Amino acid sequence: TCWSPNDLCSCDDGLDAEYPSNFTLSQNYPNPFNPITTIEFNLNTNDNISLNIYDVNGRKIKTLISGFILSGSYNIKWDGRDQFGHSMPSGLYIYQLISSNKSLSNKMILLR
Repeated sequence: TCWSPNDLCSCDDGLDAEYPSNFTLSQNYPNPFNPITTIEFNLNTNDNISLNIYDVNGRKIKTLISGFILSGSYNIKWDGRDQFGHSMPSGLYIYQLISSNKSLSNKMILLR
């Protein structure tokens, strides 16, 4: 064995951590959704990011994340409510992931 309670040794067949190699924003699922959807994204570097929801007129509905985030893979849920807790109507919405040097966006459909 490689590890015992009394000592540690080097592990040639140890597990390596996997870090994302790209800044990506996946399609939400389910889509269309009601009442909750999941948004997945990957950060390949530690960065200040924001993840915002907009209506089709470009008005910001809600900020899901804003701040310094470590590199990795994330799943964020949105319940179809705005920043005040009001249920949004059926329609097309845009979600946008913004970092210090890049921005990605996708469309999603809320069906009530």
